[in-house]
Amino acid sequence: MPSSLIAALIIVAILVAVAAYGAGYYSMKRAAAGRARLAQADTDRLLEEARTRQKELILEAKEEAVRIKSVAEQDARERRAEVQRREQRLQQREELIERKGDSLEKRDRALTAKEQEMALAYEELERLSETQRREIERISGLTAVEAKAELVTAIEDDASREAARRVREIEAQTKEEASRRARWIVAQAIQRCAAETTVETTQSSVAIPNEEMKGRIIGKEGRNIRALEQATGVDLIIDDTPEAVVLSSFDPVRREVARVSLLKLIVDGRIHPTRIEEVVTKSRAEVEQQLREEGEKAAYEAGVHGLHPELIRTVGRLKFRYSYGQNQLTHSLEVSFLAAAMASEMGADVNICRRAGFLHDVGKAVDHEVDGPHAIIGAELARKFSIPTRVVHAIQAHHFEVEPQTVEAFLVAAADAISAARPGARRETVQNYIKRLEALEDVALGFKGVDKAYALQAGREVRVMVKPEQVDEDDAWRLNRDIVKRIEDTLDYPGQIKVTVIRETRVVDYAK
Repeated sequence: MPSSLIAALIIVAILVAVAAYGAGYYSMKRAAAGRARLAQADTDRLLEEARTRQKELILEAKEEAVRIKSVAEQDARERRAEVQRREQRLQQREELIERKGDSLEKRDRALTAKEQEMALAYEELERLSETQRREIERISGLTAVEAKAELVTAIEDDASREAARRVREIEAQTKEEASRRARWIVAQAIQRCAAETTVETTQSSVAIPNEEMKGRIIGKEGRNIRALEQATGVDLIIDDTPEAVVLSSFDPVRREVARVSLLKLIVDGRIHPTRIEEVVTKSRAEVEQQLREEGEKAAYEAGVHGLHPELIRTVGRLKFRYSYGQNQLTHSLEVSFLAAAMASEMGADVNICRRAGFLHDVGKAVDHEVDGPHAIIGAELARKFSIPTRVVHAIQAHHFEVEPQTVEAFLVAAADAISAARPGARRETVQNYIKRLEALEDVALGFKGVDKAYALQAGREVRVMVKPEQVDEDDAWRLNRDIVKRIEDTLDYPGQIKVTVIRETRVVDYAK
């Protein structure tokens, strides 16, 4: 292609581009002018709306300002009114306080005047009282301190007499009801119980067929009797008593073993040391079996079950133990029955009373082996074999070595006393009997105003004669209480002792 043509094409292209640019620029300028006009119109519209809104807001603000101002003025008026009311009240209070202050000042002046008058009157009263006191002392011959002491003494005596009278009336009523109820309960319990009475002994007598048997029992140079005594722990007394040998021991079980052994040897006829040891061994086993059987039998009769076999055997030992002529196993059964009967009447625990009554003297079976009171020993023994705590307490408290804390403990102690004190239950030596009566009389004679004292009814009652000029009616009642208290504190006795104080006034004259 020729270069002129190419140049012409380039020029044409350039012209076309310039024309297109000019047309585009013109179009864009027209569009921009249109947008500018629209924007100006929007701006004018917005300005007009803003001016309108501004006017509305100003109006609203003015209205709100007027309202707030009105509210503020109303509140201010109310506050001023409240302040005025408070000021009036305060003014009224101030006036009232001023009036009260004036009244108080007047009252204070009046009180001051009255105090002065009272002080003068008190001084006058003191003067008159002193004058009167000196006159009374002159007339009576007593000082004020002495007269006061006599007055206090007289008042104390009157009060004491009145208190004694009231207490006596109340106690009489209480005793009457308690005595009636107690007699009924004890009578019911005793009616259900009947026990044998046996004689206490520390010796057993064994009958022998002839006098020749005594020599065989003694043996050559005394070897048989020594062997028997060593094997059994019992003393054999062979004297002039015809056809009898006496066994002596403080331990009743040992004495029973010796008695059974000696009877077997007499029947067998072969009496020598070796044979004696064999027989004593067999007899001891038999007695142990008997102890178990007696314990089981007694427990069955008492209705006490579940006891340890060793405790049963220990109870069985009481079969050969006596106290004041009373068999202790029989006594234990009796106490068990009595305690259970009284418990059923009083609503107490019958099972505890029955068990504690049955075991209350178990300590006597081993008291020669263990030191201490049999009640404490028995309680420890029962505790060892897992007896319930309340039963153990009743056992250790039945002689008051420990203060009873339960109804059952008191019932067991009462049943023990009833069993020991019932007629025919026990016997005692004449010497002990006389000593007990003398001790009872000596207690009564140890009080001021007592003239004579007599123990009656085998020591179940003591009658006290008082001097009427030294002891009046109320003093007699107090004396009776004091004697009872001292007997309870100083003497040991079964059952109860009745104390009767007798005050007698006699008037004697002679016709001449």
